[in-house]
Amino acid sequence: MTSVSPAPTPVSFNDEPLILVDRQDNEVGYASKIDAHKGQGQLHRAFSLFLFDGPERVLLQQRADLKPLWPSFWSNSCCSHPRQGESYAKATHRRLLEELGVESQLFRLYQFEYQASFGDIGSEHELCSVYVGNVQPGAVITPHPNEVKAWQWFDCSDVDKWLADEPASFTPWFKLEWQELRSTYQTTLHRVLGDAPVRHSQG
Repeated sequence: MTSVSPAPTPVSFNDEPLILVDRQDNEVGYASKIDAHKGQGQLHRAFSLFLFDGPERVLLQQRADLKPLWPSFWSNSCCSHPRQGESYAKATHRRLLEELGVESQLFRLYQFEYQASFGDIGSEHELCSVYVGNVQPGAVITPHPNEVKAWQWFDCSDVDKWLADEPASFTPWFKLEWQELRSTYQTTLHRVLGDAPVRHSQG
């Protein structure tokens, strides 16, 4: 397991203008990130990214201790939100580079709505698009320490067992998404990840 050393420059901000949407993903307004996550949360646009270096090995991250919602929980490779005026394509590639220091062609699999509360601190209420991407074995990953506490490549079968044995270790959205990837989209994963051209940065 690879831990991450602290660094000062943030890439996430409480006043980021997030895109509020209806259940059909039509824009209905904007709210700061902190306001969008207060109480039961306001439905907003989001994305989750899963990076693989083959169809059966996935990169997971442990969220940083200072994250307001689900700190230190294990989750997918990267997740965030498009900002006001930002397309999904621009937002996903921006965040992948900011958070993990890596680039990849991304494939959108599906979109779903979920709501989950983290005690009385706040909630996620997201219309979340799920993407997968392929990176070369040995690609240099340089996670942002304000976002990522630790990270590791895992065999998918080991993730299955870990999730079954210790579901409380994972974020709620990861559990929903992993179930879909391992059932509904398993054949699609093998197809797209085998054909995906890749690029990766050195940090």
